[in-house]
Amino acid sequence: MNKSYLFVFLLLFAWACKTNYPDIPHQYHTLLNSALVKAGDNAPELERALAESTKEQKEGMAFLISYMPKRDLTTLSADFLLENVDYAYQARAKYSWCAALPDSIFLNEVLPYANVSENRDEWRKDFYERFASYAENSDNMVEAIMSIAHNIKDEVDVEYNTKRSRVDISPLQAMKEHMATCTGLSILLTDAYRAVGIPSRLAGTAMWTNYKGNHTWSEVWIDGEWQFIEYYPDTLNQSWFVADAGKADPDNMLHWIYAASYKPTGMPYYAAVDAPYIMQAVDPNKLPEQMRSRVERMKDEEKLEPYIWGHNVTERYIDIYQESIKNSKLNEDELMANIVVFANEDTSVSESRLSCRVDVFEGDKTINFGYSPRKTDDMNQFLQLKLKKESNYRFVVSNPEKQINQEFELSTESTLTQDIQLILTN
Repeated sequence: MNKSYLFVFLLLFAWACKTNYPDIPHQYHTLLNSALVKAGDNAPELERALAESTKEQKEGMAFLISYMPKRDLTTLSADFLLENVDYAYQARAKYSWCAALPDSIFLNEVLPYANVSENRDEWRKDFYERFASYAENSDNMVEAIMSIAHNIKDEVDVEYNTKRSRVDISPLQAMKEHMATCTGLSILLTDAYRAVGIPSRLAGTAMWTNYKGNHTWSEVWIDGEWQFIEYYPDTLNQSWFVADAGKADPDNMLHWIYAASYKPTGMPYYAAVDAPYIMQAVDPNKLPEQMRSRVERMKDEEKLEPYIWGHNVTERYIDIYQESIKNSKLNEDELMANIVVFANEDTSVSESRLSCRVDVFEGDKTINFGYSPRKTDDMNQFLQLKLKKESNYRFVVSNPEKQINQEFELSTESTLTQDIQLILTN
């Protein structure tokens, strides 16, 4: 056996023999032993955090340490963790919506002390006290969500500004600088929600499909479903970016919509384009020219293991956008086009459908674009776009991986809806 592997094995065995967790569920025991080995010289701090947690809070502390990134295992103090866990459980005891949460949601979306790669600030106690009035004066969680969203800007005195010191700015640093961009603003909002027992997480994309940039926002868990909200809010599941998110490419991970997770999911959170481990998964040829040099430089840096985990939630945002299109009012001269791309003339079966980018032109001017349904999508799902009635359009269908690039010209009708089937030719 390799000496290094033998050493790790002996350490794990020693911890397993040494450590006793009578008040912690059994599923954490092996994870805790492994985490304590990874913590190295900081292991005594983590042991103290476990030992000094109350009986009711021990599972929460075990959860955090079990799934903690190595960089935190080796640096976080017992005092930091004990305060974070204590105030999270105070929120659970105080607010009825938090008390009613499933344990899995409380542990992963209320309890964590951080979201992505921001500095690990001691924000929990301050935010628990700072946002209490908005929660206490609300009759339910949705009301509290909107109250915090409408008041957080004035409460923390932070505005959008690209001159902030870093993209993933931490809450206290953002408040010190009085500025942040979308990631920092979303961290502030998510931490404010977590402080009063509202499940929240970051969501975002590394790059929109039109390559005009990336974006990050917050999600909140309401009655078993995730909905999104922003630092500068409209209302739940409504914002300027819905159309961009709804045109995400479900077949290209660079354009997926991701939601962050503290507990490992097997999929890194690829929405933060500045993280070195994320850059390893990005094909520079699919990025704008100005981003390629940075990507290549980061690929040459030391490889880092993923420590920000995520879920692919692209389809949910496509559905939100499609639903918003259905519910939006058509002008008298508009119709709703239901567009599907087929590989052959057998349009009655889902196997014939192809997911392709569809760009719509009126003359030389681009009108709109989107991605047609895949063969695995419901047969009633379409790429829906508003078009003018009785107008001439050119549709460009493309899929580089399948070497597809074809054009179609057609005229719209005078009806309220029109099914448009784009059948590819060999």
